[in-house]
Amino acid sequence: MTSTSPGPAAPAPAAPARTVAPMLGAGVIVPTGDGRVLVGRRTTAGEPPTWSLPGGKVEEPGESFEQAAARELAEETGIVLPADAMRVLAVLLDHELGRPRLTAAVLAPPSLAEALVTEPHACAGWERFPVDALPEPMFYPSALVLGAWLPGMDGVRRPGTHGYRIG
Repeated sequence: MTSTSPGPAAPAPAAPARTVAPMLGAGVIVPTGDGRVLVGRRTTAGEPPTWSLPGGKVEEPGESFEQAAARELAEETGIVLPADAMRVLAVLLDHELGRPRLTAAVLAPPSLAEALVTEPHACAGWERFPVDALPEPMFYPSALVLGAWLPGMDGVRRPGTHGYRIG
């Protein structure tokens, strides 16, 4: 009778690489034309209160950053501006949430339309502030978007955040 030794155990299969889908969104700069910009009091559950531009995730199949910006602006504030009047200024990449977050800085045409609180669970109110007297603390992606638009505000970028100007 012959016996065979089992030999070394085969290595366990490698765990599949953890892939986390990036978040894609747009932050919308709505200037007034007289040196002010629309900003909301962000009150999202589980997060400290901050100030934020209107904006949100790209959600629809085939949706562009400009279309997402126009949709989110209308959903969050009731302000309806055409997507073809929106202009992407920059794309900003951060990893603050432990996964990639790509935010387009989108400039809307000037508007003084009344901003309504349509999502009271996420926003306590909209106000227009002079660009040289913006409230703090600012929601990080909104600060990045404003930094892509306003000279001298791009110093808010934290390590590991990258900005790509368009045009």
